[in-house]
Amino acid sequence: MIVTMEQSTLHRARAGMRARDVDALLVGPGADLRYLTGYHALPLERLTLLVVRAEGPHTLIVPTLERARAEAAGLPDEVTLVDVGETDDPYAAVTDALRGVRASPRLAVGDRLWATFLLALQAALPDARWLRASHITRELRMRKTAREIAALRRAGAAIDRVHERIPDLLRPGRAEAEVGRDIADAILDEGHESVNFVIVGSGPNGASPHHETGPRRLERGDPVVIDIGGTLDGYCSDCTRTYVVGAAPGGFDAAHTALERAQAAACAAVRPGVAAEAVDAAARDLLAEAGYGEAFIHRTGHGIGLEEHEEPYIVAGNDLPLAVGMTFSIEPGVYLPGRFGMRIEDIVVVTEDGYERLNTLDRAPVVV
Repeated sequence: MIVTMEQSTLHRARAGMRARDVDALLVGPGADLRYLTGYHALPLERLTLLVVRAEGPHTLIVPTLERARAEAAGLPDEVTLVDVGETDDPYAAVTDALRGVRASPRLAVGDRLWATFLLALQAALPDARWLRASHITRELRMRKTAREIAALRRAGAAIDRVHERIPDLLRPGRAEAEVGRDIADAILDEGHESVNFVIVGSGPNGASPHHETGPRRLERGDPVVIDIGGTLDGYCSDCTRTYVVGAAPGGFDAAHTALERAQAAACAAVRPGVAAEAVDAAARDLLAEAGYGEAFIHRTGHGIGLEEHEEPYIVAGNDLPLAVGMTFSIEPGVYLPGRFGMRIEDIVVVTEDGYERLNTLDRAPVVV
């Protein structure tokens, strides 16, 4: 079943720490901190650090000028807030928060904590043994709660509504950058708090998966790859469709038909217990059989939640068994340099008997 919120994220983190013999989890600004406390901290040159202990009290250390923001976030009752003044030593506050742990503690540090902070922590705690926090947090964040899935479903519906508006924006003579600005406005209009990315790859630019936008002007016969996403209620959307301005160029229809089959096959492969790499293979094998194997140059998918890209990754070599509540993209593509590209991307959630698509738009190319 979907993970419930009967236990707090901090309680679940503590259980994971005990299972791995970890004394404390040290997490800086980013998605892990938001997940554990609800606090969206700014990434500053001043130290912000959550200290989660396997035994004993939890502490959030913030710069004094950030204390009001942290208090306004509604921190869990289990967390004590400690602020550090401009001339105070923040690492002394960390050692205070760790008082009472064993002499050579095992500390799990956030994967994205800046090197300047990690090096200072290691200097302040020379006897500690260090490992990555993701050994613990990935297990928590990969399986979404019913509340998180509902948020992702709302984000998916909102980005679908943006895609429904795109045909009116694609006209010969318009620059990719112009179209991108209009799409960004539509993302906000449809309820997102922020725009995370806008890719508008027209004609040969579509063969570069992360092209974003540029000065190239749309021409008749252009396929246009539109990959867009934002954040709504703290959770991310991400959806790609391919459009065609006028008549499609030679070879496009056959390639897109193969792509639609590959994307459908990958989705159909999703169910609990299936290895992530098997989903990748379902798409990749079909494209290879159709003659487009070398034109599919990236993984089939990535996890999504508080971040656009997070675990699990749907890629060859990842034998992680899928589990109920995991959410990720299914986005095979075909990229023919100098000609055009195409991609179909939906977010799916693993259910007890298979999967649910969180994007419901038609996957055929949209001719405008």
